[in-house]
Order: sequence, then structure tokens, then C-alpha cells
Amino acid sequence: MVTVGIIATDVAAADSVNFQGISLWAVPLSFVGATWSAYRRRYRNIAAKFCIAIGMLIALAFFFMRLWTERNDTRLALALLLIHLQVLHSFDLPRRKDLGYSAVIGLILLGVAATLSQTLAFAPLLLLFLAIALPALILDYRSRLGLVSQSFTKIGLDLAPKRLGAVLLVTLSLGLTIFTLLPRMPGYQLRSFPVSSPIKLTEQFNSSTIINPGYVQDGQSGAGTATGSNKDNGPGTVDDEFYYGFNSTVNQNLRGTMKPKVVMRVRSQAPGFWRVLAFDRYTGQGWNISRNDESQVQTLQRPDWSFRFYLPSSVTLSKTRDIIQSYTLVANLPNLIPAMFEAKELYFPTQQAAIDAEGGLRSPVPLSEGLTYTVISAVPYRDRTLWRQSSTAYPPYIRDYYLQLPEKISPRIRQQTEQLLATSPKPLTTPSETALYLAQALKQRYRVALDLPFFSEDEDLVEAFLFKYAGGYPDHFATALTVMLRSVGIPSRLVMGFGSGEFNPFTGYYVVKNTDAYAMTEVYFHKYGWFALDAIPGHELMPPSIEESQTFGVIRQFWNWLAGWLPSPLTGLLNRVFEWMGTVLGELIAYFTQGWMGLLAGLGALTGLGFLGWLSWSGWQTWCYRRWLSKLPPIESVYQQMLRWLETQGFRKSAYLTPLEYARACSDRYPPAIARAIAEISQAYVTWRYGGQLPDLSHLKQRLKTMQHHRRQKPGRKPFDS
Repeated sequence: MVTVGIIATDVAAADSVNFQGISLWAVPLSFVGATWSAYRRRYRNIAAKFCIAIGMLIALAFFFMRLWTERNDTRLALALLLIHLQVLHSFDLPRRKDLGYSAVIGLILLGVAATLSQTLAFAPLLLLFLAIALPALILDYRSRLGLVSQSFTKIGLDLAPKRLGAVLLVTLSLGLTIFTLLPRMPGYQLRSFPVSSPIKLTEQFNSSTIINPGYVQDGQSGAGTATGSNKDNGPGTVDDEFYYGFNSTVNQNLRGTMKPKVVMRVRSQAPGFWRVLAFDRYTGQGWNISRNDESQVQTLQRPDWSFRFYLPSSVTLSKTRDIIQSYTLVANLPNLIPAMFEAKELYFPTQQAAIDAEGGLRSPVPLSEGLTYTVISAVPYRDRTLWRQSSTAYPPYIRDYYLQLPEKISPRIRQQTEQLLATSPKPLTTPSETALYLAQALKQRYRVALDLPFFSEDEDLVEAFLFKYAGGYPDHFATALTVMLRSVGIPSRLVMGFGSGEFNPFTGYYVVKNTDAYAMTEVYFHKYGWFALDAIPGHELMPPSIEESQTFGVIRQFWNWLAGWLPSPLTGLLNRVFEWMGTVLGELIAYFTQGWMGLLAGLGALTGLGFLGWLSWSGWQTWCYRRWLSKLPPIESVYQQMLRWLETQGFRKSAYLTPLEYARACSDRYPPAIARAIAEISQAYVTWRYGGQLPDLSHLKQRLKTMQHHRRQKPGRKPFDS
């Protein structure tokens, strides 16, 4: 069990940090120690114990040194300390209690591995641990009861493979059922977050530089460092590994596809769009960041004693919720730090970081495989009622950067946008209504092209999208929506990042691939901030955010699988029922969590529900009992009712007592009238059961009623004397 725990910790930790190789020396050394201690179990071993004590002090010193270097995530340091202690302890295992200590250490290591694991590689080791633990616990329990067999063959009768397999199957079935129904509550209740070991910089940090090794320059893969010198337009081919949009200048006149590859795993309290960077200036066939000079990108410095960067944030009237996300890189990425918008705290292993004018986070070094960092974001709620209250009195810094359009295309784009908005069945009087309708109209009226030709040198992307091809590539929809909104005076910008990815309910991580990267439009609502809209057909109008909870994510995935096998009308009906139940439950939770009155009302409601639940359960038990009695022969029904009454009085019939023995035992505990009634009913039951004689049922029922009536007349009387 300890061996499995060590290997599980090694495998799980390898997902996120460089922790390989522990099992290569710890496991064989533990076997050597256990063999030696078994050989020396009848000796005092004073010298060995003295050496073990010295080794434990050395392990403690090593633990404190590692604790300092990994002070923001101490799980691995603690796990390594346990492994060191267990290896040393394996050289001195003289008593049975050491078996319990070792089993608990194995269980603790397995628990640490469970918190570290980000893939399903941990699952087989969990099953192996369970398969070893069941027979070990059985043998230990037999030994404690003194059931020690002289022959291992006899012990094997209790450890038959079929029996152990059945117990293992039942345990797994119960565990999976509980796992499915268990709510996934938001984690990270403590403010100590996973961060990689500190990274020391070898050169000065230039905050304006974006390093994307896969960006295309003049059609050549990986030819540039993407510092802003790449061409704004012209034909080219996308890199098959790196997303083309992570750069200070983006050319959308590129063709090609990427090969799917997992790039990171994200543990988050809510799903979201892992935002990378945004663009404010449209170039005709792409975008760039106009404020990308080192003087316009703010460099941040963290203290030596903490990994936390405090990030500047904008003032908003929107209600926000803090969402904590931990990112683990599985592949190399540019020095752009993905995070949910709007980030307020960054826990990162470098001494410096940067934030640009569009809210994008930058690292001094490219994000390399194995890097782990954490972000806390103040994510705003998407309240359309508040959005309608936003005005068009935009401040100068919004008008100057987010309404820019090339003069050549502006009139024609505005005319097409107004014609499209005129198709609305009701007047669009606010910027939010206009933006939402326009995004939905693009989804419905334009298509995703699969074989789009290159744009000519003087051809505008949005004009070609609207008038020539009636569609384009997915990212072209975001560009078209952004430009069309600007043409009617609504500030907007293009944002690029990763979709949520695929949620793994067994690990709790979102698995994100390079093909999950895409572009959206962020729209500015005055005083309420920036909000993303997705115009790509087949996507939701707004990306997943804090409104979508994974509390019962496993049940939702199971239902989605089950719904695929059910008829559509039944699925639609059940979906409406579940949506109604979810809405009601959400409103109740929102009400019960508002202040003391809501809390008291919630406690009162829970108490009432508990009482109703108990009442319903009692009624169900009573109905089942009466239904069971109705199926019994009449005399047996009377006898069972008598036993039930005596059980409620505190004297239950033991299985080893015959009916007449039980009746004689009752004669000393109850008054004479009750004792005679018990004796008559018991004698009649035995005579019917074993002699086949039919008793006087009406008389026996009257005697049973006498017993119950006696209880009601004297409720304070004890059923028997002490």
C-alpha cells in the first residue's frame, strides 16, 4: 500500500512539476528495509534506531529547505517528507501497530497524489491500492480477532478471488455513484495557490516584446519573434502548432489548420474564456495593438517574500465575483499569460510581469511546459437589465481607440450594418440591444467558409466577408462584428484567447487544446465595463462564465449522454422540467444567502423540509409495513404486530429464542394481563405454525387490542422493571 502511494505521488506530481524519479529509489529501498527489519525483528537494534533518528533529522532539514523554495505550494514538500520517513521507518517494523502506521501513510500519499493529479493516469493506481487494501484489512482484522489459521489454504478460503472481486465491484459501484451525485463546490478556500518554483531572469524585461515562436512571417513558419515588425496583410500559412493570433500584430489573411494538441490544464471555480490579449486597431486584413511601446505597457514588480502581483483594475458598476484559476502548461506557449477577464491578482514565479492597455498579461519569459501559476479574477455578472442603462457618453480614452475605422470602408460598412439592424422586429434603442441583435444576425445570415481564397493586397476583410463571400473563417466573424459595431458608434475591440476546453469530471480540470483558441468581440458598455460576444455560428452568443456552474457537472454530463438515447419530445420535456427546478433552486439559494433574514429563512426552510422528509419517510415505512402485513396469513399478522409492539417497548425478540421461550421471558417483565395476552398469541401461533390448527382470530385480535389499549391508558408506565 505504501509502494502504491509512493508511485501514485510520483506519477501525479509529474503532471505539473519536475518530480520524477522518487519511486526509483524509495520503493526498492523500502523493500530492503522491510526485509531487514523482518530478519532483525527479535533484536533490539539500538544502533539501527540511532541511525534512523539521525536520518529523520536530515529529512527534516531537507524538508525545511524545500519548504522555503516551494512555500506557495507545500504539498510536494510534505509528501516527500512522508516518503523519507517511511523509507527510514521500514528498517524498524517490529509490531503490528506499524502495519497501521504504514497503511495510513500510504493512504495519505494517495490523497496527496489525488490533489496533484491532473490526468486519469492516477485512476489505475487508485484501483490497485483498493485491491491491495481489501485483503490486507481482512487479514489484519482476522488476526485481531484471533482467527489465525495454521494453513494458508484455509485463509485462502476467506480470500477467494470471486469473493474479493465481488467486494471490490460493490465498493467501486458505490464509490462511482457517490462521485456522480456529489456536488463540486468551489475550491481554494485558503489563499495559498499553486505556483512553480521561482524563475530567475537572465536579461532585462522588455514589456513590449511578445515572443511567439510559431508566428508566421511572409508565409514562413516560425520565422519571427513577433515583436510587431510582421506585415499587416498578405497571403500566408498558419503554423500547425501555435495559434496565429497571439502577437502584437495579427494578419487574418492566413490559411491552414492546426494539429490538435493539449496545451494546458486549468482548474477553475467556474468555466470561462481564458483571455490572452486584445487588439484596438483594425488594419484592413488584421489587427494590431496601437499602445505597445514599453512606456505604454505597465511593468509590475512583486515582493521577494510573496508570489503575488497586484494588478490594476477598472472601476465598474457591475456586480463581480472572484474566480480563482490555476493553470498548468502542458506545451510551450508565448509569453502571454491566459486569464479570465478581469484579473486582479496574479501568482507567478517570475520577479516581474506586465499588463498592457487592453488588459493582457505578459511574462518576461515564454510559458514553458510544466509551468504552474494562479490568477484571481473579478469576473462581472452579465446583467442585460443593467446593460440597457448604459449611455453613449463615452469618455475620450474610449472614443479615441475603440471607434477607429479606415475611412475608405466606413460608409459602406455603416450602411450595411444599419440595413441589418433595420430587420429587427422591435426598435433597438440601447447599445446593448444593438450589439446582441447584430451578433445574433451574423450567426444566422452568414456562413463559415471552408475554402476561402486569399484576399488581394488592397481588399478589405470585412467588405469581402459581407459583400463577396457572405461569410468567412470563424475568426473573421469576430472581426466583422467588431468593425460593424464601430461603424454605428459602439466601442468594441477584438479579443483572442482559449475556450474553456473539455471538462474532466474525474480530475476537475479543463483540458485545453491549441485548437480551442479563437477570437471574439468585446463590447464596451459605459460604466459597466467590457463584455465578450461570440458571433461564430454554432457557438453560444456569450462564452461560458460564472453563470455556468460545475457543481453538478458530472450529473449534467451523464444526462447529456442519456439524452442522446431518448426521443426528442421526451428530452425537451425533461430539459424544461430540469431548467425550472434549477431556476427555482437558484432563486431560493440567492434569497437564503442575503443577510441574516435570508439565513434564518433558509434555516427555517431546511428545518421544515427535514420534518416533511421525516414525515414522508415514516409514512412510507408505515405503508410498506401494512402492505407486508396484508400479505401474511392472519395469525402470523397478529403475531408480527405483537412482536412489533413489544419491540417499541424495549424488549426485542432475539433470533435464538423460540416463540414460547420469548413469551416466558416476557412474563417477568410485564403485568399479568399483558403477559397472558402474549402467552395466548404465542401459543396460538406455534399451534398454527407447527400443528396446522386454526385459532380463534377474533379473540386473538381482541387480546392484541387490549395490549395496545393498555399502553395508551398508562403512557408513563415502563414496560419492565430495571
